[in-house]
Formats: sequence, C-alpha cells, structure tokens
Amino acid sequence: MSRQVTINPSNHTFTCGEGETVLAAALRAGYTLPYGCRNGACGACKGKILEGSVDYGNPQPYVLAELEKKAGLALFCQATPLTDLVIEAREIRGVGQLDIRKLPCRVQEMHRVAADVIVLKLKLPANERLQFLAGQYIDILMKDGKRRSYSMGNPPHDDQYIELHVRNMPNGAFTESVFNKMKERDILRFEGPLGTFFMREDSDKPMVMVASGTGFAPIKSIIEHAFHMGSTRHMVLYWGARRPLDLYMANLAGKWQQQHDNFRFIPVVSDAIAEDSWHGRTGFVHKAVMEDFPDLSGYQVYACGAPVVVESAHKDFTSLCRLPEDEFYSDAFTPSVDPKPATA
Repeated sequence: MSRQVTINPSNHTFTCGEGETVLAAALRAGYTLPYGCRNGACGACKGKILEGSVDYGNPQPYVLAELEKKAGLALFCQATPLTDLVIEAREIRGVGQLDIRKLPCRVQEMHRVAADVIVLKLKLPANERLQFLAGQYIDILMKDGKRRSYSMGNPPHDDQYIELHVRNMPNGAFTESVFNKMKERDILRFEGPLGTFFMREDSDKPMVMVASGTGFAPIKSIIEHAFHMGSTRHMVLYWGARRPLDLYMANLAGKWQQQHDNFRFIPVVSDAIAEDSWHGRTGFVHKAVMEDFPDLSGYQVYACGAPVVVESAHKDFTSLCRLPEDEFYSDAFTPSVDPKPATA
C-alpha cells in the first residue's frame, strides 16, 4: 500500500511505495533530501516526523538513539512509512537536475601515493562524460552485487578521468581487489553521481574545510572547483592524519597556499613519532579548528572523513563555536555494510 509524504516547509508531496524508504521515494520523485551513506550509519539524512508513523528500519544505535526516536527523529534512508507522513526536512537544490547513470569505465592509471592509499584514474567510454557537483561520490558496482562508495577527487571541469582515493581496508571487498589484483585497463562499472555533499555556491561566507585521511578527496574536488570558478571566498583546509606520511597530497595543498591568497592549509598530526621530525600542529583535527575559530557563526564548514571526526566536529562546532546547524555540510566515510539485499 502506497503512502503520501509531505515535506515541510516546502509542502512538496510524493508517494512512497510498499517497503520503500522515504529517501528513496523522495529521490525517485525528484526531491533531494540530505543523505550520505544510505545504510543508516552516517546520520546525514536525519529528519523529523511531524505527523504519522514509520518503521525505523535498522539505523546504527549511535546514529539514532531511542530518545531521538521518541522526539520524532528518523533516518530517512531507513524509515518506511506505516501511515501518510508529514516530515520536516531541508531540501537540497542543484542535485536533482543531474542524471544518475550506470556506466562502464576502464582503469587508466593507478598511483600508490602512500603505503595504504592508491589513487585510481578511471576513463569513461569515448564521448561519455559524467556531470556531477564537486564533492559528490559514485558507487562501484561489484560483480557479486555489492556496492562500494568513493568520493570523486577531481573537480567537475577536469573530467577526462574520474579520480578515486582508495585506502586499503582490512578484508575490504573492493580494496582487496585494488591492492592485490587490479591492473591498468581493467573494466569496472559504477553508478553516479550520488550524495548531497557539495559546495554551496549561493553563499559568500568563508569556508572551513575539515578532512581526515582520504576524506581529502571530495574536499580536493571542492577546493579545485572554487579556484576554477574564480571564487574569492576565503578557504582554510585542516587535514588530519595519524602521521605526516599519511598526508599523501600535502605538497599539492601547500602549492595551493602559495598560488592563492584566499587559501590556507593547516596539516594536523595526531600520532607523530620521533623519526617524523614533525613540528606542526598536533592532536585532533577538529580541535585545531576550534582553537583557531572559537566563533564559527559567520562560516560554512565542509567536513569529510572518519565518522568520529565528522560527528565530533558537528557536535562541538554547533554547540560550542556557534556554527549554524544548516551551515555544516558533511560526508562521513562509514564502513560498508552488505544488507539484504545489497545497497550502498
């Protein structure tokens, strides 16, 4: 039985089919709600049920607590309507006009930029180009039906190749292949573009970028897009890693700083050892931001990487540094889950 869902405050309505999640139905109808992992692990799609009831699905408990459910909150990538609904959610403009496509691609280049990071460059068939917004991701479609999500590191204007930054994860279904089996000219399939993490170009606020690990990839896309567009907005990038060698494109970020007066790069290392001879900032990357920006009320923040980094940044920036809730944009790199049936 289908259910009608009304979005507040836009008053847009759409129909949700039997067993269909609110997010899936909204996207199908052309309304883009915030989302990230789509498996209930990142919390980007959290919104409020104003009227009606839902089956909450299987969200991770640390993302949606029982107290939040009682307060009317739900993860729209997991929630399926039990009745007609009225929900409170912020709609994303600028994504719905992009076609989500399934395409083949060829592994054109493989560069090991760190002991556990390989940069893949994927080439689309002749006369094909992927339109996307800086910061979005694609799903690699594996032969066994599994999906693995990777943000694109290239900006939209530099679309000769799709650039993915792949970290070697223990027992990772895709990373195992990348690091041990994959070779140049192999053929892959993907679906995209996906996600609502992208630069909001309708603002002139200065931007604070927070990246951890390979969360640098979509941040790189956003920064290079801003440069290409001639943006004069001030940008500062805080890139956190355990050791200096994990900052696998630090030279590139340093070059940006030399070339652009409106950009600063601040690397932050948490676990340097003596042989690193590290004399830069240390500790948690989001804490470094708080030391430099105790008042974020006039800023936008773009955060990407490990869930603990993104979640800590959101909590502390909004509660302690006066960052407006709707000026925090994020993409948490949650571990892939293989539900039944497989989703991203």
